[in-house]
Amino acid sequence: MAMRLIIIIDMERNRSERMVSDTQSIQLNTVAVSPKRIPRPRLGRWGAIRELFDLIVLVGAIYALVNLSTVRFVVRGSSMEPTFHDDQLLLVSRINYLLSDPQRGDIVVFHYPNAPTEDYIKRIIGLPGETVEIRDQAVYINGVKLYEPYIKEPCMTYSCPDKTWQLGDDEYFVMGDNRNRSSDSRSFNGVKRQFIVGEVVIRYWPPSDWGIVDSINFPKP
Repeated sequence: MAMRLIIIIDMERNRSERMVSDTQSIQLNTVAVSPKRIPRPRLGRWGAIRELFDLIVLVGAIYALVNLSTVRFVVRGSSMEPTFHDDQLLLVSRINYLLSDPQRGDIVVFHYPNAPTEDYIKRIIGLPGETVEIRDQAVYINGVKLYEPYIKEPCMTYSCPDKTWQLGDDEYFVMGDNRNRSSDSRSFNGVKRQFIVGEVVIRYWPPSDWGIVDSINFPKP
C-alpha cells in the first residue's frame, strides 16, 4: 500500500513539473514573438543640410511660378472708384487669357498705348469688331444700351460727349468706373490685345479690403 502511494505521488509531481514547464515555454514563446521597436535613424549634419536645401528649392520654385503667372499692381488715382481705391494692391493673372479671350466686364491692366512703359487699369467695355457709341451720357454696344451697375456716378456731358468708335479685329474699348475722372479709350481709342498684361483677380491689400474680384456677366448686345 505504501509503495502504491509513493508511485501516485511521483506521478502527480511529474505532471505538475510538465505543466510548469509548458507554461514557461508559452511565456518564453510569447516574449520571443513580440515586435522590437527599431529606433529611427538620426540625420547627420549633411542629411539636415540636404533637407534644408530641398526646402529652399521648393520655396524658390513656388516663388518663381507665382512671379511668372502673376503681377502685383498698385492702384494710383481714383479712375476705378468705387471698385478700387488709391493705394490698394491687386494681383493680376497673366495666364487667364492664354486659353480664352478677354470678356466684357473684365478689369484688366494694360500698357498705355501712348507710353508703353506705363500701366493702366480699366474695365473692358467693347470687344473686337464692335461699335461703341456714347449717346446722351450712356454707352451703347452695336446700338444696344449697356447696363452698367458698377459706375460711380452718371457721366457728365463734358467727359462723355456723343461719339462713335468702330473697333478693329484686335482692339478692346476700355473705360474707368469713375467716368468723370478717367483717361481711357474715349481719348486714346481701342487697346490692342498685345498691350493687355492680364486680368485683375484678387484685391489683397489692405487686409480689410481683401477679396476675389468678381466678373460681371453681360447679356450679349
